[in-house]
Amino acid sequence: MICYLSTGAWEDFRPDADRFPKSVLGRGNGWAGERWLDIRRTDVLEPLMAERIDMCRAKGFDAVEPDNMDGYRNRTGFPLTAADQLRYNRLIARLAHDRGLAVGLKNDLDQIPALLPDFDFAVNEQCAEYDECHRLAPFVAAGKPVFHAEYELAPAAFCPEARELGLSSMRKRYELDAWRRPC
Repeated sequence: MICYLSTGAWEDFRPDADRFPKSVLGRGNGWAGERWLDIRRTDVLEPLMAERIDMCRAKGFDAVEPDNMDGYRNRTGFPLTAADQLRYNRLIARLAHDRGLAVGLKNDLDQIPALLPDFDFAVNEQCAEYDECHRLAPFVAAGKPVFHAEYELAPAAFCPEARELGLSSMRKRYELDAWRRPC
């Protein structure tokens, strides 16, 4: 089982939300109650993320899916660089691995070549819709799975390419309920 974690954004509905100082909270990321984090502040974020990953391990999960791991490509309110993102993503991967958990890289396509050794699998949303699925090929070539979900496209529109690329793909609803239509 894979434990979802928002590691690059603060969420006001999480039990530890009040432990994040305002100085690390940036602009909203487009989702209600969420704001980007200043990932350069690992002095603040590392212990908080370690506790979240500890919680996943204690609940019996096998892996973590850190989300919002591409802040450097967004308007966060902080001057984040690609190098900042690489450091932070590797920190999250190390925290997971130190706890015996696998870790997936989610959506940060530009940094796949640099991060491939640090991550055990990839998670992607809507790569077919945005014509980006081919960019996940390094994971498959390395024998690492890619879990891919589409929300808008019918399976007939993305499954042939997904099968050709070796992705584990399905159609889901935005609500992420139990319904799914796998390729």
